[in-house]
Amino acid sequence: MERSFKKEVQSLRLGDGETFHGEGILAVTKALLQSGVSYVGGYQGAPVSHLLDVMVDAEDYLKELGVHVETCTNEASAAAMLGASINYPTRGAVTWKAIVGTNVASDALSNLASPGVMGGAMIIVGEDYGEGGAVIQERSHAYAMKSSIWLLDPRPDLPSIVRTVEKGFELSEASHAPVMLELRIRACHVTGSFTTKANRKPDISSLQRATPAPHNFARLSHPPVTFAQERIKVEERMPAARAFILREKLNEIFPGDLKDIGIIVQGGLYNGTLRALERLGLADLFGECRVPMLCLNVTYPLVPEEIRSFCADKKSVLIVEEGFPEYIEQMVATELRRGDVQTRLYGKDVLPQAGEYTQDVLLRGLAKFLTEARPARLDIDAVSDRLGKMTAHLPAVATALRDLPPRPPTFCTGCPERPVFSALKLAQQEVGNAHISADIGCHCFGLFAPFSMGNSVLGYGMSLASAAAVGPNVNKRPIAVMGDGGFWHNGVITGVASNLFNKGDGLLIIFQNGYTSATGLQFMPSSLKSRSGEGQKMDIERTLKTLGVTWLRKVRSYSVGKMMTTVKEALASTEHGLKVIIADGECQLARQRRVRAEDAGKLARGERVVRTKFGVDDEICTGDHSCIRLSGCPSLSVKPSPDPLRTDPVATVIESCVGCGLCGEVAHAAVLCPSFYRAEIVRNANWWDRTLFRTRRAVIGWFGGRAPVQQQVAA
Repeated sequence: MERSFKKEVQSLRLGDGETFHGEGILAVTKALLQSGVSYVGGYQGAPVSHLLDVMVDAEDYLKELGVHVETCTNEASAAAMLGASINYPTRGAVTWKAIVGTNVASDALSNLASPGVMGGAMIIVGEDYGEGGAVIQERSHAYAMKSSIWLLDPRPDLPSIVRTVEKGFELSEASHAPVMLELRIRACHVTGSFTTKANRKPDISSLQRATPAPHNFARLSHPPVTFAQERIKVEERMPAARAFILREKLNEIFPGDLKDIGIIVQGGLYNGTLRALERLGLADLFGECRVPMLCLNVTYPLVPEEIRSFCADKKSVLIVEEGFPEYIEQMVATELRRGDVQTRLYGKDVLPQAGEYTQDVLLRGLAKFLTEARPARLDIDAVSDRLGKMTAHLPAVATALRDLPPRPPTFCTGCPERPVFSALKLAQQEVGNAHISADIGCHCFGLFAPFSMGNSVLGYGMSLASAAAVGPNVNKRPIAVMGDGGFWHNGVITGVASNLFNKGDGLLIIFQNGYTSATGLQFMPSSLKSRSGEGQKMDIERTLKTLGVTWLRKVRSYSVGKMMTTVKEALASTEHGLKVIIADGECQLARQRRVRAEDAGKLARGERVVRTKFGVDDEICTGDHSCIRLSGCPSLSVKPSPDPLRTDPVATVIESCVGCGLCGEVAHAAVLCPSFYRAEIVRNANWWDRTLFRTRRAVIGWFGGRAPVQQQVAA
C-alpha cells in the first residue's frame, strides 16, 4: 500500500537540541540531513524502507538545503550515482530493496568499491527477510564481504540508528570505502525519539557547485590499477575501518552477571533477542539483562580484538545470526582460533540454519543454549518450566488452524490486470495451455488461484528474456507478462531489444497501469504526470515501434472479449517475430483515490455524481459459480439462495465493488448466464434523472403486475 509522509516530513526541519518523535525511517532521513549529504537517490520500488518516498515528499525542503534527489529507473542507476563521491568530497546516499536490488546494482557497487571514495558513500538496503518478505531469501551480507563494503546493522532504537548513520559517513571517509546500512522492517518502522542536531548544508551542492575534478587514473576501476586497489582494500582500508569501529565504539557491550556465558547478536536482532530473554526471566522491560551481550552495529568487518576480548573470560558464547550461510559465526570462530581462545561457540546448532528469527524461534534457541551451556547461578529447570508454560498452547493452536482454508493473496478489487488473466484463461480453454513467463509486480498475483498461471519468475523485467530458450524448444509460442514498471526497469533492454536482436518469436503482454503500483504507486517514465505534477513525454507504444516491433496491439484491459481474441490472434499468427499486446488500464487504487476526491468536491458544490454498481439477479443465477472461477474478484462472493427449492448458494456482488465491470465482461466473454446487471447510483440527481427514474419505475411496475417496487432516489 502507498504510504505518504507529507505531514511527517515537517519534523526534518527540527534544529539543534529539539526532540524528534517518529518512525525509524524518518530518523534515518533526519540523520542524513544532519550529516550534510549532497545527493540522495534510489529505486522507488523499495517498500521496506520507504526512504525514497520520504525524500520525494520532502523534496521542496531538500532543495532549500541544496540536496539533489534522484528517482532512478533501477538500482544499477542508483548505485552509479555514488560515483560522485569517488572524485569529490561529497556525501551521498542511495536506497533500494533487499538482495534483489543489490543484485541489480552489483556491477556498479564493485566498480565503486575498487577505487574507493573521497566523500562518504552510503547504500541503505531495506532488508526484506523472513516470511513477511516479498523477495527471494538471501542476505546482502555476501555482497558486503566480496566487495569490501562495510555493513552496518543498527540496533532498532532511534538514537542508535541516527548515530550509526552519522558515524557511517565518518567510517566511509576514514577508510575511503562505501558503507551499507541494513535496515530491517522493524528498524524502519520502530517509533521513538531522539535529540536532533541542526541540518548541515553540504559544502558541495546544487547551491554551491564545485569545479570539475582533474583526471586521475588511480581513481578509476580499470586495470592495471585494479590490482593495486585490491591490495589497498585489505592492507589499508580494512585496518582503518577496524580502528575507527573500535575507537568510536560503534559496537555496544551490555554487561550481565552471568559472566561465564555471552551472546553476540546482530544489531537488528538485539530488540528481539532481549525480549526473548525477558520472557525467559533473564532481562527486564528496561533493557537490563543478566546475560552479557555484544551488539554488532557493524557486522562487517568484525574487529578481532573486540571479539577475542568479549569471549576470553567466557565458557560459552551464542551467535544470534539470522539467515544462511552463517558468515558471522564462521568469522568469530576463525578469530577465536587464531587467538587461541577456547570459548565454546553456539549458533546454528541451537538456532535454525535458515528462516526468520521470530520470538518463538528465539525462545527455543536461547533455552537450548542455556540448557547446554549451564551457566553458574542460573536455575535451568526454572527457565525450562517458564518456556513450557509459554508454549503449552501451541499444539492446540496448530490443531485449530489446521482446518482453515488457504487464503492466497490476490489482486485489488477492480484491478485492471485481473481481466487480462481472465482473458488468458478463456483463450487457453480454446487453444490449449501455453508456457507463461511471469514477472515481478502486481501481476504476480496471477500465479495464485483462480488463475494459477506462470512457469517462472526470474527477476524484474526479465519475463521475456526468461522465455528466450523456451520458444525454440516448445510447440507453441510462449507468453511473457510484464508491467510497465518492469519494462522501464530493464525489460526494454534485456527483453524487447534482445528478442528483436535475436529475431525471437513469442507474445509479450505489457500491463500499462501508469504507476509502479506494487510498491506504492510511484511515478515512472511513462506515467501521465511526473512526481512534480508535470506531463511526461516517454511512451511505451512509441518506444516499441522505434525499437522495431511491428505486431503491436493496444487493448483496454477490461475488454475481456477483445483481449481474448487478440491473444488467440497472436498465438495463431503465421508471422514470425515478437508480438506485443499493451493492456491499457489505470491502476484502480490510483483511480479510486482520484475519483473519490473529485466526487467529494462535486458533492460539496452540489453537482451531480454518478457511481456505477454491479449486481447479480438472484432469480437468474444458477449457482454454477463459473464467474467466480474466471474472475476471482474479492467483491464477487456467494450468499444463500432466496429460493427455498434451491440449495446451491448464488453469486452476489458485495459493497466493495468499484464498478469496473469485469464480472459482466467475463460472463459475456465466456457465454455464461446473463445474471449480471449494471446500475447507476445518482447523487444530486437532476430533473432528467428523476423523470427517467419515475418512468422506469412505472414500466417495471406494470410488467411486474403492478407489484410494489422498493426503490428510492437519492436526494
